[in-house]
Amino acid sequence: MEGALVVMIVVFVAHGGAVPLTSPSQEELSKAQAYLSHFFSEVGVSAPDSVWRSSLDDFDDTLRKMQQFFGLEVTGQLDSNTMEVMARPRCGITDVASYSHFDGRPKWDKTVVTYRITQYTPDMTQSDVDATLAKALKVYSDVIPLDFKQINSGTADMMIKFNGQDHGDFAPFDGQGGVLAHAFSPGAGRGGDAHFDEDEDWTLTSSGSNLLLVAAHEFGHALGLSHSKDKAALMFPNYQYVDTESYKLPDDDRQGVQAIYGVRETSVPPTTKPDTDPQPTKAPVPKPQPDPEPTAEPDEPDGCSRYLIFDAATSNNGILYFFKDRHFWKKSSSWDGISTKKIESVWPGIKKVDAAYEYKTDNTVILFEGDHYWGIRGNTILPGYPKPLSDFGLPGSVTKVDAAVHVSFISRTLLFVRGKYWSYNERMGRMDDGFPKTISTELSGVGYSVDAVFQNGGYLYFSSGFRQTEYDYNRRRVIRTLLNNGWMDCN
Repeated sequence: MEGALVVMIVVFVAHGGAVPLTSPSQEELSKAQAYLSHFFSEVGVSAPDSVWRSSLDDFDDTLRKMQQFFGLEVTGQLDSNTMEVMARPRCGITDVASYSHFDGRPKWDKTVVTYRITQYTPDMTQSDVDATLAKALKVYSDVIPLDFKQINSGTADMMIKFNGQDHGDFAPFDGQGGVLAHAFSPGAGRGGDAHFDEDEDWTLTSSGSNLLLVAAHEFGHALGLSHSKDKAALMFPNYQYVDTESYKLPDDDRQGVQAIYGVRETSVPPTTKPDTDPQPTKAPVPKPQPDPEPTAEPDEPDGCSRYLIFDAATSNNGILYFFKDRHFWKKSSSWDGISTKKIESVWPGIKKVDAAYEYKTDNTVILFEGDHYWGIRGNTILPGYPKPLSDFGLPGSVTKVDAAVHVSFISRTLLFVRGKYWSYNERMGRMDDGFPKTISTELSGVGYSVDAVFQNGGYLYFSSGFRQTEYDYNRRRVIRTLLNNGWMDCN
């Protein structure tokens, strides 16, 4: 998929004089470092070890870049205004794009793009949602030779849904007041899809989150637009309410989308929904269920995709294993390079791996699949497996482990489930007291959830989405941020 995940957010940039922070706390410095590493780091994609970098050495320069972007006083030092902007909920895509388009300038190579709403919000009537999203798309079809058609069954080019928290992609929502929505740039699979956080208060007014403005922003991403530095643009990364009566696409956004698709020379025919402004209402409606996922055998995953997401990862006798869908990559430290195999061809009965870790004391690797786990040595499944998750002492509400790693120097296995983690004492065969703990609080800089984690060369590597954090667990500090495909020996 040639797509990029982006999100629309609420953030208000502070104005006025900044108050210097004479002595920022370690927590403030760590949060600032994590913010800059995540949002203001360049990505190099030409080398095998492509990374998102924001080292400790270039902190001041990166901070200046962030301050300049948001129109703050450029000092290279933490101050009250800078910390306030950093503390606000915001978009998930980097702000250091060279252009207003995604890399490779992805676009829809067709004249009619279909869309389908699979799950509605109870904050508005279904007809109001339909009309509002149609109007959000019309601001684009008014200026480019592209039309949009709503369908009510099957797979559309753009699949749209309202859902909260973990909703099936690698970017779970964070509850009310944070991330509002996100969308993928044009492409196959999830390309063009848009997801809206159900925990927000969706409205047609200046209160709550105005659906027309948020949807129009997200549809800009779904058409191939990245963020703009123009504060008057719809694609500026910060949400600001404007009057939506007779709303037209601002000049910066119009020029950006016309650079991709060209200029519409004729009047636009009406979309499948009326373009009259819906009136604010708030009536709960049932949410239709999306179509079931296809059951066809998945193809071998693309290890060199910039947006590669790992299901699990682990070391095993000096060799690294990366799991994705029903396959895994085996990366040797020798000249053998990387090989790809189907999981079940090596370990019959194991179809997919959700989490994995190596316990060197008894030369065992544990593979988690759903609500059970397996013990293996090499290519052999040990007798007595699978066993239930309850053997670890996890609560009955946990039916799946997201990630796991054995930290050898503390002799503990960390088990990650959604936004929390447990510490398991292998020798005692029980959980440590005081757990679970919150990932974002205890492991600052790692993020809010973990898809995969492994230990290598004295560091822990936490994967969340397509990014990976190299982490010094002993010092509790982020070293650098990578892309998952940096391990894949890509040209």
